[in-house]
Amino acid sequence: MATTDNQHDSQSVDLARYARQVRYAPLGEAGQRRLLASRVLVCGCGALGSVIANTLARAGVGYLRIVDRDFLELNNLQRQVLYDEADVAAGLPKAIAAANKLRQINSEISIEPLVTDVDFTNVEELTDGIDVIVDGTDNFETRMLVNDISLKRKIPWVYGGCLGAEGQTMTIIPGETACLRCLMSDTPPPGTTPTCDTAGILGPIINVIASMQAAEALKIASGSLAAINRQLTIIDLWDNRIRQVNLESLRASGECAACDRGEFPWLAGERASHSAILCGRNAVQLNPSDRAQASLDQLAAKLATVGRVTQNKYLVRASIGDYVLTLFADGRAIVGGTDDIATARGVYAKYVGT
Repeated sequence: MATTDNQHDSQSVDLARYARQVRYAPLGEAGQRRLLASRVLVCGCGALGSVIANTLARAGVGYLRIVDRDFLELNNLQRQVLYDEADVAAGLPKAIAAANKLRQINSEISIEPLVTDVDFTNVEELTDGIDVIVDGTDNFETRMLVNDISLKRKIPWVYGGCLGAEGQTMTIIPGETACLRCLMSDTPPPGTTPTCDTAGILGPIINVIASMQAAEALKIASGSLAAINRQLTIIDLWDNRIRQVNLESLRASGECAACDRGEFPWLAGERASHSAILCGRNAVQLNPSDRAQASLDQLAAKLATVGRVTQNKYLVRASIGDYVLTLFADGRAIVGGTDDIATARGVYAKYVGT
């Protein structure tokens, strides 16, 4: 996987910019140098992911791989802290906009932005050389996939999720703690849980949960595994409640299909879907089964005959009637203007092809 590698030998880096952090005794200079030598994957760089990536870059994690499938919209700015109106106007993918901002914050670390969806076809490559995975996604299918690869490769990961004013997080150390499938054996059936479309979301809970996730990632990356939180933490900022759930009995039960039987159906592609309703977006992402690298220039020329087209090096966007069709170089499409998968597929077939 291509990288833009500015990572230096952690033993030779001047620690002056991290002075206040180094003075924190449980971390110290040794922990800081371990951070500088660490490699972290941030899956998703929207609300949670932008806070996580911002915190880890400032803390001196030496190598950040940021993977996100989406582009910026104005309503993201309410809670996605790395971005501004100029990024929205430029039509930038979140991963690219995040990397641009983070390189201005800390030019001494390596940042690799990837505009793609995390799925079973690429998750092995995305986790190559990674020490910690941090969850910034918005769906349980991807989280289950991350859980599978974490257990298979024994890479720790930190789960987080928010809705309304409530959020939750847990840290997974393969072989030691409960995993996500210890907590929930399967993804919730469609339509059975609230979404940010129906329940909304407040910015402060994003910052709280993402900061907790970042702290857990820093503990792991600095070698302080004894300090991690081994409980599920649930916080409601509106009703002022904090609850922690002990998960030791789940891990000890020996009944987890993933932890105990090594069953990884999401990683095997058995549970992969080719479409997803995007939370809070009135949009559907489509992943054609024969997805291949697309020529953005050719797509732009084709769509210009039926709608208003804008293009940059990462994507082509066409406004056609009630719909906004965004096509990426990796073959994915996001159809805005509907949250109905069948309708989205019809729009794609009509204007792009089957």
